[in-house]
Order: sequence, then C-alpha cells, then structure tokens
Amino acid sequence: MMADDVEKESMKNYHIASEKIDPQTCRYPYCIVWTPIPVLSWLFPFIGHMGICTSTGVIRDFAGPYFVSEDNMAFGKPTKYWMLDVSKVYTSGTNAWDRAVHDASEEYKHRMHNLCCDNCHSHVAMALNLMRYENSTTWNMIKLCLLVLIHGKHVSCAGFLKTWLPFLMLVSIILTVALALNLR
Repeated sequence: MMADDVEKESMKNYHIASEKIDPQTCRYPYCIVWTPIPVLSWLFPFIGHMGICTSTGVIRDFAGPYFVSEDNMAFGKPTKYWMLDVSKVYTSGTNAWDRAVHDASEEYKHRMHNLCCDNCHSHVAMALNLMRYENSTTWNMIKLCLLVLIHGKHVSCAGFLKTWLPFLMLVSIILTVALALNLR
C-alpha cells in the first residue's frame, strides 16, 4: 500500500470508531477515558482516574487493590476521552488491541494499588506497551496524564463543568480572600 492509501484507511477506521462513541451508554471504542477524583482533582485538575476501553467501548479501569472493574469506573462516568488510532497498534488489528487490554487487566488483578507508583494510569500504560501503540514500549503515567490533558475531549458541557468548576471555584475563593486581606 502507498502511504496515502494507509493514511486514508487510517482515517476511515478512525471515522467509523468515532461514530460509535456514545456518552449516553458510556461506550468509547479505542479510547482512554478520564474522570475527576474528588478533592484531588479539585486541587490539581490534570490529575484524575483513567481507564482504557476495548474495541466495543467497554471500560476497564484499575479501581483498587487487586480489582479491575468493567464498565463501572471507580469515580463515576468519564468526563473526558481520548480516542486512539487502532492502526497505530504495532501488531495491528482489533484482536491485538483487545488482547492487550485484557492482558493488562489480568495482570493488574494481581497487583496492589498505589496512588503514586502503580495506579490506573500504570494499568493503561501497560496495555499500550503490550500492544506497542505507536511502536513504543515507553508509555507511563506521566506521559498519559499530559497527553490526556492535551488531547482529551470532554464528553459534554456537564463533563467540562465536573472537571473544571470545583478548581475554578477554589481558585476564585483563594483570590477573593487574598485580595480582601491585601486591601486592608
């Protein structure tokens, strides 16, 4: 195949998968999904809970010690998603994607959850490393946190508000108090 043909096929696959995204039923095929963690995300809105979806949009997330949930994210429904391109899976195809999500989930069913070192972001990174997404095995929680912040799309206006409103309210209160004290 010529490079143009590969790109056209990739765009066709991306379009087909994007049509299957349905926030009403929480279906996000080939996506990484994100939702805020109360208090933590209010202070740092770029930090939240992450999951990865199968080719049919079923959400898998490392929700706690020795537990990977299916379609029941630990902190509520996704407020953001980042759709990935299945054609960038090194061993290509739906089966490779689903197998990597499954294998990462099975591995994390045997792991202790650690907020700082081995968490939901690490679970997603393992799935991407197993499928060699973008021919890389260097996916990690920091990289994913940044990329979801940059490339993630809010599922709705309510998703945007749930993500950013608590942070903006906290900043407003702090600024108001600081100004009030400074004007004395």
